[in-house]
Amino acid sequence: MSRMAIRYTPEDCAHLLSAVRTQQPLIQCLTNAVVTNFTANVLLALGAAPAMVDIPGEAAEFAPVASGVLVNLGTPTQSQRAAMVEAAEAARAAGTPWVLDPVAVGALSVRTAAARTLADLGPAIIRGNASEIMALAGAGTGGRGVDSTDTPAAAEAAARSLATATGAAVAVSGARDLVFGADGTGVGIANGHVLLTRVTGGGCALGAVMAAFLAVTPDAVLAAAAATGTYTVAAERAARLASGPGSFAVALLDELAAVAPGDVAAALRLQALAPAALQQQGAL
Repeated sequence: MSRMAIRYTPEDCAHLLSAVRTQQPLIQCLTNAVVTNFTANVLLALGAAPAMVDIPGEAAEFAPVASGVLVNLGTPTQSQRAAMVEAAEAARAAGTPWVLDPVAVGALSVRTAAARTLADLGPAIIRGNASEIMALAGAGTGGRGVDSTDTPAAAEAAARSLATATGAAVAVSGARDLVFGADGTGVGIANGHVLLTRVTGGGCALGAVMAAFLAVTPDAVLAAAAATGTYTVAAERAARLASGPGSFAVALLDELAAVAPGDVAAALRLQALAPAALQQQGAL
């Protein structure tokens, strides 16, 4: 824990999990073909309701009805890219909060251009691995496919810059997850398990979980931190029951359904991150 007073507490995050379970937000997912089923099951296990509405025309109709929207660029067909822009524009007009997950941006031109267009349409949260966040911020060229070749710590300056430029909370996933707000707020989450990297959709589904938490609070930084915290605490519990990636994937769904707000409050390890100006002054 840093010497800064932390703005958010594990109890704040636990309270949001209770709200998700009570309100059962309807989450529109425009996501990639590889992870659609897993993402839907993660939302159902958590207590939210998934809706995989991702074709032009319908995407714009549904976004104002949804409680939150996920836009994930994992397999961006031409039709889906058009639907994503429609959904983002409709969500912005209706005040529906949405999450952008810029999968594998940087080296691949089509998705990189699409991500930059979408980033200008007002996402409340941008979530990615370190290489993706750095590339979207113009500070890197991307990772190894969907895998990061950079650490969250290396992406901190880029993430802060991206948050300032877009007004979004920027969440960097990795061994230690980081969330930054446009106001300089920074939160570290020190939970999780390496088996999350061995399951297809482990990161992509987190974007949907963030959309569910966004639906129950106007505070995007808290939503991103609480979603990450709940997800990674459940992952730690699942890893204790698993013998490998296959059993872990099943156990993760079970633990997302079983984890209680009190479990999150007890197990979550949050860290306050100093504003960039204080870091430069050596205040910590």
